[in-house]
Amino acid sequence: MSTNIFLRRFFAGIFAVFICSALFGLAQARIVESVSILMAAPFADATQDLVNQFNKEYRGKINLRVIRGPLETEAMSDLAISSLLLGKAPFDVLLMDVTWLPKYAAAGWMVPLENNFNTQDVESLAKGAREGNSYNGHLYRWPLTSDMGLLYYRTDLMDRPPETPEDLVSVSQSLQKDQKVEWGYVWQGRQYEGLSCVYLEMIDGFGGDWLQPKSNQIGLNSKPGIEAAAWLQSLIDQGVSPKAVTNYAEPEALQSFKVGDAAFMRNWPYAWAELQKTDSAVKGNVGITTMVAKPGYSTATLGSWGLTVLKGSSHIDASIEAIRFLTSESSQKQLFQKYGYTPTMQNVFDDPQLLKESPILAEFGKAQQVVKPRPETPLYAQISDVLQRQLSGILTNEQSPQLGMNVAAVNTDQILISAGDRS
Repeated sequence: MSTNIFLRRFFAGIFAVFICSALFGLAQARIVESVSILMAAPFADATQDLVNQFNKEYRGKINLRVIRGPLETEAMSDLAISSLLLGKAPFDVLLMDVTWLPKYAAAGWMVPLENNFNTQDVESLAKGAREGNSYNGHLYRWPLTSDMGLLYYRTDLMDRPPETPEDLVSVSQSLQKDQKVEWGYVWQGRQYEGLSCVYLEMIDGFGGDWLQPKSNQIGLNSKPGIEAAAWLQSLIDQGVSPKAVTNYAEPEALQSFKVGDAAFMRNWPYAWAELQKTDSAVKGNVGITTMVAKPGYSTATLGSWGLTVLKGSSHIDASIEAIRFLTSESSQKQLFQKYGYTPTMQNVFDDPQLLKESPILAEFGKAQQVVKPRPETPLYAQISDVLQRQLSGILTNEQSPQLGMNVAAVNTDQILISAGDRS
């Protein structure tokens, strides 16, 4: 064989190998699925390490990308809905607040997940974390974090937390009289969603329902509904809570409690980590419980954020893989240890090492047992707005609890009727 023929065949072989390798590489590139998740800014930041871990573990198979959304819950919802109304959303998965689910499900925007998460998966969740994930018999959302309203109290000022609303007022007034604190109780009194959460805990504690789950019976102007509103108003009238509480959201209540101005605070689990920082005047002197009303009964508004796959996604299976990774036991431990996010799996609440490091986890677990969902209706945003407006008028003494709750009930009924949810 001549040298020229040999060289031609040699280089032809090299070229063939190169072409095959390139084609194989292209084939490999084609099977890498790209999954994007829209998250509110705090969650996008907190999950960044987990996303990096996922992409390392699934290199060559799935690439996960988080789209950093707005900070505020309402702004996040507006962004997500705007994208969905325009057609196919530019993301596969959405991290959604628990109150959004009925609306999104009724609009047909989500993929049912019951074929991806079985009964054993559901039973692995803590009791409270099982709430708010389904609608009309379908599982649409898998919880990333759990959340519930909590009552924080000063352990250096009292031996035990109050057992009734009367106890809370009595202890507050006594401490104020002795000039131990300026205020007894701080909470979310601004006209926004936080006020609805505060009210839900009180109407539930007084033995009533905002909106009964099956019958859609409105309880706002029932005896417990009026009592709940009247009690909140009385806190301000008696000076147990500052008049400025009508402008308080979570940060304002937290700041007042954190500097030692108040004996009690209503807030969410995230506040615990803030109260343990070096700049906290109450560090080491804080306990938590749930809101109380009738003796022997406690309640906590269900919060939580969960992941859902949107219809139109071309990467459903890959999205499920990402959701399972982000909500795994190890991921939950990491989110709790580094950022204070409350877990969803019972095994994490029971983890001996975590309990040793953070005994407060046991209290979070107890609160999980008494959570109360907000009304599970596609019209939730509208009826919550109605409630907030009337409560705001009551708290600022523009109207009586009786009148305000009557108006709230009538307006809620009109919304339900107009949408065909009541006859």
